Amino acid sequence: MYSFYPSQIIEYLYCARFTYFEYVLRIPQFEEKFHKVQRGRDVHQEKLERNKSYLRKKIGAVDKWQDQYLTMEGLRGKVDEVLLLEDGSYAPLDYKFAEWKERLYDTYRQQLICYAVLIEQNFKGPVNKGYLVYTRSSNKLIEVPIDQESKGQILKSMEAMAEIISKNQFPKGTKFKQRCLNCTYKNICIQ
Repeated sequence: MYSFYPSQIIEYLYCARFTYFEYVLRIPQFEEKFHKVQRGRDVHQEKLERNKSYLRKKIGAVDKWQDQYLTMEGLRGKVDEVLLLEDGSYAPLDYKFAEWKERLYDTYRQQLICYAVLIEQNFKGPVNKGYLVYTRSSNKLIEVPIDQESKGQILKSMEAMAEIISKNQFPKGTKFKQRCLNCTYKNICIQ
């Protein structure tokens, strides 16, 4: 069985060909070269250090675990914070080196859903919502609802990705051609 990071599932949901190029043809994206990616990683580390003892009681957190590397069959990832809430449920909290622009990007939502699946598997409790902290907007906190159907979609995506790899399938590209403009694979993809 293959094991995917949330970022790889997000790429698959964006365009299934990411899975083919990265896993079947083994052509890396070299995202480390992008300044924003590296700066985001630095901000994550700063926040983890600064917020070690801070507990978000305003949202009902009664306990937390920081920098949790979680795994299950088919999925793995590092959650900035896992919050235990007053009602006995859990919630992922993720720091974003981004500005809040009155719009929740689907990639951020998908990442939280992946974390929800991992938390439910590892902490053996329900996850009904997650939180994003926008560090470039005075640490604005946004609550994101997470439903069962969305968690099921993540599991289906993992299965589809595994099928692309195991069968060496060249999948259909995205139907949203705008996505191709800044794609790292646009020079080799026959779209």
